[in-house]
Amino acid sequence: MSSNEVQQENGQPLDTESEVQDTPAPPAIPFYTECSEAAQAELLNECEEQFAQLQMLQNEIILAEPDSDENPQEQSVNRLTAVAAELKQWQTIQPELLSTNPEVLLAVGAEELQKLNSQLELVLSCSQAKRDTLRETLKSEQKWLEEKKEVLRAGTEHVVKQRLENERLSEHSVLQDTKKKIQKMKDYRDRLMETLADVLEEHFPLPTQETNANKKKKNIPQELNENLISLNEILELLMNKTLETPHDPYILIDETFWPPYTEMLLRYGIALRHPEDCFKIRLETFY
Repeated sequence: MSSNEVQQENGQPLDTESEVQDTPAPPAIPFYTECSEAAQAELLNECEEQFAQLQMLQNEIILAEPDSDENPQEQSVNRLTAVAAELKQWQTIQPELLSTNPEVLLAVGAEELQKLNSQLELVLSCSQAKRDTLRETLKSEQKWLEEKKEVLRAGTEHVVKQRLENERLSEHSVLQDTKKKIQKMKDYRDRLMETLADVLEEHFPLPTQETNANKKKKNIPQELNENLISLNEILELLMNKTLETPHDPYILIDETFWPPYTEMLLRYGIALRHPEDCFKIRLETFY
């Protein structure tokens, strides 16, 4: 059942909004602004009597005031005592009505009821506005709830479908699929290594007797070591060392390393030298 409906005794829903709209407005309270001349005269006489009594009390207060020659501190104490006594007297006095005329009391009561009716109408208007706001909020929340239910239903169906598919797959098929993926990765790695070896062999060959002879012509004495390893082998040593012992990835530079290749690796940031041992290098971490 929606929040905009209530259940009747016969079991049929009733729309509260239509019920509020169909409810007739309360009858206007008559406002008796005019009284009879006798009532007005009586009320005027009572007001004059109260005013005369008030004036008499004011004169007595003026006459009872102490002289200005007294000490200001004593005056303050006396005033405080008088105010306290007056307060105590007012607390013991029972309030009395200004007039006992039923016609006057009816007019005053009607006026108070009119004011109260206006205040209640204002409260009713505010309550209706708040009700409309809450109704709109309820509609948006219900729409949001339906959307979330649809998402939950779709997610549940997907989970059930995946579970059924997983149950159909056996452990053997999963193992075979994993082996195939591993083999594909190995093949891909081998192809990359072969491509890298071809590139390095083509563009970074080992020094030959011819290159050594050219350097001798330039008055650069250099002996050629027959046990030099290629740049591809140097990189392979660095990668294997990093994978096998990541805690100690440095390799020792010996006479089989051609110095120009070692310097090139260090200069272009492919390899790093040991901070304490200049004869050790490691592969730079690219991950």
